[in-house]
Parts: sequence; structure tokens; C-alpha cells
Amino acid sequence: MGLTSNKVLALAIMVAVLLFAATVWLWPRLSRRSWRAVTGRIGLLLATQLALFSAVGLAANNSFLFYGSWSDLFGQEQDMGVVVDHSASGKRVKVVGKQMLDVPGGSRPAMGGQIQKIVVVGEKSKIDSPAYVYLPPEYFQAKYEKRTFPASIVLTGYPGTAENLLKGLKYPRTAFMQAKDGKMQPMILVMMRPTVAPPRDTECVDIPGGPQTETFFAKDLPKAISETYRVGTKPQNWGFMGNSTGGYCALKIAMHHPEQFGASAGLSAYYKAADDPTTGDLFHGSKKQKSRANLLWSLDHLPQGKSSFLVTTSKAGEANLKSTLAFIKKVKSPARVSSITLDSGGHNFNTWRREIPPALTWISGRLSAS
Repeated sequence: MGLTSNKVLALAIMVAVLLFAATVWLWPRLSRRSWRAVTGRIGLLLATQLALFSAVGLAANNSFLFYGSWSDLFGQEQDMGVVVDHSASGKRVKVVGKQMLDVPGGSRPAMGGQIQKIVVVGEKSKIDSPAYVYLPPEYFQAKYEKRTFPASIVLTGYPGTAENLLKGLKYPRTAFMQAKDGKMQPMILVMMRPTVAPPRDTECVDIPGGPQTETFFAKDLPKAISETYRVGTKPQNWGFMGNSTGGYCALKIAMHHPEQFGASAGLSAYYKAADDPTTGDLFHGSKKQKSRANLLWSLDHLPQGKSSFLVTTSKAGEANLKSTLAFIKKVKSPARVSSITLDSGGHNFNTWRREIPPALTWISGRLSAS
């Protein structure tokens, strides 16, 4: 059983409960002052505490995926990174791995779809970054072999990993089930972290003399994906979504590049670039660029393109309620805005799991295959 298996978590919880019950049951018998009784009490307390902390640790790891496997946890993961040479072929995408989905028929791509691990080479930005691509079952079916598919870039928050989108937030499985139930059309997902120049948090901006992150996401990535997979190049073919920092990036890049993205969704997004030790000096004193990275300022001072935005917040638990309401108020035609407002929900995976299914349905409804 894997580290992130629900069976492992259930077993840890059961052991903790049994040890607690054993401690309560045996405590009267161990109340004597003999060394055996004292040793027994110490042993039961330590075992119960260890089981409890193990269960809590496994639950936290399942939510935030700090470690992906037992070997990763114990520092035994020694596989080296894959060096991809692109100069010979000129290809901007290199597939370095494939995996199936944990769904009925998942062993066959035409039944369960497929997740491909890739490396993307940025032509203009000169940024190389790994990503995961979810291809729906229809992509492998003969009757759809000449069809293009809509695609959406999906970003984690900072400093999350792309694996969080697969295992923690379950984007591929959710997209599979939503399409199977007829709630959305089959759609390709390109899943990444916003930190394409780790460990720096670039806030998806083009930093003077530094990483050109906005160019990578707005220009290089869609072009590379469209050249490799059956995805169109028009705005109605492309969406952008993410949570937290990823949500800010999705809204900002789609806002500033309506010629590339027809729709974007920001789950628990904030609306201006962070400024802290993880970002460093993003704008090098440029007030113009700093203002442009403020979405509320941009809505007031820059032309609004024909874009659709989805923003999410909650009445209790999120810090972005006020700014989200301000964002909604400032969106003007030809742009459109929709929202999800939960009664309660914090800035965490549980909240985003409640928002992802309707967000996927929403963004799918605003994109087309041709």
C-alpha cells in the first residue's frame, strides 16, 4: 500500500483508536509502582502518541502531498532528472512518461484517458518546465481522430507541486467524471506549478533581466501544446485556471491576453502581485508594470477584451471576499464575469475540491473545439 493510500490512513487511524482503548482498559492494572507497571504505562503512552501523530501526519500528507511515496519520505528516491535535448528535433514538447487514471477501464487510454508527463521548452521565454497533460478518452478513439479539443492550463498555488493537481485536487479524475456524466465536454488539461523558475515566486510576470514567466504561459506554452496535441489556436480553444497564486496568474494572463485565452477561472485568487522575500524585486522600480500586475487597476485603466472570468470566494474563511466583490463590479462588457461564493470555506484543498467540478463545467461551456 502506497504512502498516500486511503487504506494506509484508515489503518493508522484504527491502530490509534485501538491503542487508546487498550490504554484506558489496561491503565488500572498498570497503576502499581513496580518497574514493570511503570514501563507498561510509558510504552502504552508512547505507542498511542506515535499512532496518533502518524495518523495526523498521513492525513496532512494526503491533503498537501509533501511526500509522494515511502521512498520519497525516507529519502530513498534517487532517480535522476531527465535531460531532454531539443536541438536535434526542434520539438518544443518532449513526453518523458505516461500513466493511467484510476477509473473504470483506466488501463486503456480509449476508456480512461491518459496522463503524460512532459517537458516544455519555451521558444521566446527560454524557460524549460515540466508539466502533466491529461488527454480524455475521446482523444484516443477512432471517431474523434480528426477532431481538435479545447484545452485549459491549470496551475497550483505557490509553492505547490504539479502532482497536487493530480493526487490532491484530482483534476484529471474530476474532468473524466464530469465529461462521462455529460456535464462538460472532453477537454485537455495542461497541469503545472506557477513556479517555473524555482524556488523564486515570479507571480507570472516578465521580470526585467529575469524569468519571462508571463511570456512562457501566454505565448510559449499554448503554442507548444497546439503543435504537439490536437488543440486549436484561437481564444475559444484555450482556458486558464488555478488556485491561489495559480488563480491570480490565470485571471491576469487571460485578462492581458484575450487574443489567446477565451476564459479563465481563479479559485481563491488574489488580485495583485505578492511582494515578499519569495518574490524579490519583480518590477525593478517600474510603476507601470506594478500597476499592470494589479487586476483591479487593470480593469479600471486598460481596455477589457472579450474574455470570461470566474472568481471564487467564501463568506467566512477566505481573505479575498472584499476584493473579489470589487473585481466583479469592475468587469465591463465585452468581458463577462461569473462567481462562486461559498457560505464557508478556507484557503485549502477541501474548499477547492468543492469548487473544481463546477469550475470545470463553467470553463468547458465557454470553450469550443474548433
